[in-house]
Amino acid sequence: MTWSRLLRAELRKLTTTKMPLAFFAVLVVISGLTATAVIAGTDFDGSKGFISTSADQRSLMAFAANATMGASLFGAMAVAREYSHGTVIPTFLASPRRHRAMLAQYGAVAIVAALLGLLGALLTVAAVALALPTTDYGFLVSAADVSRVCAASAFAGAIGGLLGAGIGAIVRNTGGAVAGAFFTLMVAPPLLVQMANDMGSWVPSTLVNVLSGVEAEVPAADQVGIVAAIAALLAWALVPAAIGLLAVQRRDVA
Repeated sequence: MTWSRLLRAELRKLTTTKMPLAFFAVLVVISGLTATAVIAGTDFDGSKGFISTSADQRSLMAFAANATMGASLFGAMAVAREYSHGTVIPTFLASPRRHRAMLAQYGAVAIVAALLGLLGALLTVAAVALALPTTDYGFLVSAADVSRVCAASAFAGAIGGLLGAGIGAIVRNTGGAVAGAFFTLMVAPPLLVQMANDMGSWVPSTLVNVLSGVEAEVPAADQVGIVAAIAALLAWALVPAAIGLLAVQRRDVA
């Protein structure tokens, strides 16, 4: 079986289950909460300064960090459940070269996760745009900045999906894979920053904000450029993906 056919098969498996719909429902809820925050939220002094400038609105719409986390859970579940349900066995029977099957699965997860990230960004932008007329502020973000926010979210979704898929291939248990993805993105980064302050510029949440054009909460001297941010995010995703690929080839399926 050719790799393109394997990729199409993996895409069909992902898109014909209820899991993408469940994640879509979460995206709708998040966008609804964002709209509610714009309509009813205030700063400590009772003003709405958090939406008063273009930078503030772009920061509110920047969905890339959420896309990374959500996509990592999606990728972890998509891969690990194959082992929990035993559906990985016919996959490897159809493609005895396991690395080709896993690369196809990685590719399918990255594509669907990127689409979910993009959809999350679009829903968030729409929520902010529809909620702003209820305030004293208009929509201040340029089309170019909106495009950048959406592109960053799509890329972050692909990165998160690939990272989660790698963890799923390593752990091979749905609960453990979800916990591993959560630990990698939510627990490990703060620990790294505590051990080395300059690591704050290299954790995924900071890196995706760089891509979104959102001001990073790190000293100016420690901020990284777009190319460096992309390279670092790829490293965050490719390391667990490579370990997972190696584990799949070396371990028994059962």
